[in-house]
Amino acid sequence: VDQRMDAAPVGPPASMDVDKLTFEIFSILESKFLFGYDDPKLLFAGGSPLTPASGAVVGKVTPPRAQAGKVCILSIDGGGRAADGLLAGAALVRLEASLRRRTGDPKARLADFFDVAAGSGSGGVLAAMLVARGKDDARPLYSAEEALAFLARSLRRGWSSSLGSLRALLRRPAGGDAFRKVFGELTLRDTERPVLVPCYDLATGAPFLFSRADAVETPAYDFRLRNVCAATCAGSGRSSSAVEVRSCDGSTRIVAVGGGVALGNPTAAAITHVLNNKREFPLASGVEDLLVISIGCGEGASTSQIVRIAAEGVSDMVDQAVAMAFGHNRTSNYTRIQAIGSPRGSRCAVAAEEMLSQKNVESVLFRGKKLAEQTNAEKLELFAHELVKERNRRGAK
Repeated sequence: VDQRMDAAPVGPPASMDVDKLTFEIFSILESKFLFGYDDPKLLFAGGSPLTPASGAVVGKVTPPRAQAGKVCILSIDGGGRAADGLLAGAALVRLEASLRRRTGDPKARLADFFDVAAGSGSGGVLAAMLVARGKDDARPLYSAEEALAFLARSLRRGWSSSLGSLRALLRRPAGGDAFRKVFGELTLRDTERPVLVPCYDLATGAPFLFSRADAVETPAYDFRLRNVCAATCAGSGRSSSAVEVRSCDGSTRIVAVGGGVALGNPTAAAITHVLNNKREFPLASGVEDLLVISIGCGEGASTSQIVRIAAEGVSDMVDQAVAMAFGHNRTSNYTRIQAIGSPRGSRCAVAAEEMLSQKNVESVLFRGKKLAEQTNAEKLELFAHELVKERNRRGAK
């Protein structure tokens, strides 16, 4: 890591209240990157749970968790290329394997341990696959290994920078059939856990956050998962075209370009959503009530150096802000998985796995970044331990 990353900017006065700092950080992130949080139709206001709109069918949705304990959040960065999700996919496979080993349950899925999943771009595809509900046994439809295998297949079929975005894959008959097979007619309501996926809406000139909470509130914000993923991956690579998607009832129209434009790192959006959503998370009042893992996608390759720098800068800023907000809880409650470089070439899936052996890149409060003592793989093991401990704590209560 460049030594300039360790430069120490002047921090706030020591007397500044940490809770006030936390509030200010997330207020700034909301105003710059989130859309609709002042609109009661889009988010349950803190302390004032809303009644689902008339006609909304809520029977299919998993009941909210109200157990005492920490809300577990999975956040996945991503660009619009399949390769952008390979590092995250490899990390998720490693995490799921660790959870199975620690619990002795060979059928355990990541959705069994997380309360919320958020993802942008290819990370949104991973998040949606991990929480999509199977029709027969009401269990998560895909394992992390199956989700990673889908990205690898998509990469071989042309979802890469040379052919544009996922949208280009979906427009081809074969690609459309493949993606339809992944989600079928499943919508945001058909998920085991709340899911958040961002895009940028050209029609309104603002970021838009696909959310299960909004889908439950009103059919006007319920979208098919295949369209959600197309929206968050649109306009990447050499193809800059947007993709138009509509809600299931046809009343809401989004002209989308990729989530990376608005929220390449959706961690802050997920945290803000949980802390404001008292209907599903009534006991979450601050960052000390959260257990968060944020998985990066490495240093993305881009035909434009400026685009790459801008995207990484926004993602890093969110990471820094979240780390600052967690304060002294950041070492136990917040984990960031990030590597130097990105998987490339014909063996990029193997390269993604190898990148987990790199030293973890972590944010230091007011002091930029540094290489951690642990590798990314070791960080994943530590976080798996915390997830199992949290689940056991809930079981005991």
